[in-house]
Amino acid sequence: TTFFSFLCSWRRFATQIYKMSHRKFEHPRHGSLGFLPKKRSKRARGKVKSFPVDEPSKPCHLTAFMGFKAGMTHILRDMDRPGSKVHKKEVCECVSFIETPPMVVVGLVGYVRTPFGLRSLKTVWAAHLSDEVKRRFYKNWFKSKKKAFSKYALKHSESKGEIEKDLTSIRKYCCVVRAICHTQVRKCKNLKQKKAHLMEIQVNGGSIDQKVDFSYGLFEKEVPVDAVFSKDEMIDIIGVTRGRGTEGVVTRWGVSRLPRKTHRGLRKVACIGAWHPARVSYTVARVGQHGYHHRTEVNKKIYKLGKAGQEGYGATTETDPTEKDINPMGGFGHYGLLKHDYLMIKGCVIGAKKRVLTLRRSLIPQTKKMATEEIKLKFIDTSSKMGHGRFQTSEEKLKFYGRVKA
Repeated sequence: TTFFSFLCSWRRFATQIYKMSHRKFEHPRHGSLGFLPKKRSKRARGKVKSFPVDEPSKPCHLTAFMGFKAGMTHILRDMDRPGSKVHKKEVCECVSFIETPPMVVVGLVGYVRTPFGLRSLKTVWAAHLSDEVKRRFYKNWFKSKKKAFSKYALKHSESKGEIEKDLTSIRKYCCVVRAICHTQVRKCKNLKQKKAHLMEIQVNGGSIDQKVDFSYGLFEKEVPVDAVFSKDEMIDIIGVTRGRGTEGVVTRWGVSRLPRKTHRGLRKVACIGAWHPARVSYTVARVGQHGYHHRTEVNKKIYKLGKAGQEGYGATTETDPTEKDINPMGGFGHYGLLKHDYLMIKGCVIGAKKRVLTLRRSLIPQTKKMATEEIKLKFIDTSSKMGHGRFQTSEEKLKFYGRVKA
């Protein structure tokens, strides 16, 4: 009996000490802390933080590419998803276009594994680099002497001893090989940019010797987008979101507005913390930068891959045999016309028009029905995106209106 009364008294004592305060209604926090710090990105180009896992059993291939955001439209197709309510029904979906001119390989880098991560061992460059990639190494191209890589090119012309020595070191010591590739911005006249975007793309598949031979064989050659991606594939898109400047807590964090009669404004956080600790916690929603953040979107499906100059580049389908270009009437707003290879991606993509986006192969094998579904487009909308477009082609518009008075 004495022991039982002791347990009861101890339970009452422990309850008084460890009893935590409670709130009347549940209130999860607003906004994720996983994206802190919410500040402007240091770079305008999306950086690949991790590449897909290497599988030596597969042939050598590149794992990423770069393109430029053009615009959006909508498509019609029959859904093929057993078990879904819309199975075998016609659905309308929005799609985005990313123009992807061929990239050029100008070098390769070998990495060795250390206790602190990967460390670059040797870098080998091609003999000839175009002016658009040389501009990337200058702050002011106009005032410079434009002598970049002029001495390095002599290694290729005089004797390839040093080049072969570096390649041998990469074959012997390195465990990761990445190709240095750049975009051809000169081909996209509407970008009005002369400086190419440069990035390292990891080479997966095969042995290290095969990786080096594969990368070295691509020097000064164009790599098209269909050499990296294919139709119906799921990819990841890395880039920088549209900048929106300084925003308040309601827009930036999604907190609730205060009641209408609140003194000194209502788009605020009512209490930004207790008296002690005598500082504002980092978890409290505050005013600051909104947008222009570096983000990665995963699992974006490729609905179509258009090759310039080949059949199937336009918007003609089996259901809609009308001969029409893939560009909407009047072109894409704030971009212009697609003239090179392009990817049609389901849904929206991050960033403003003309912004460079990094496209990466998916990090995980895709097995869901949504990922493996074969896409058959029935209709691609090409009406004007400036206003309420009524006509799919200029011929259709001319036929409707007839001859316009001069």
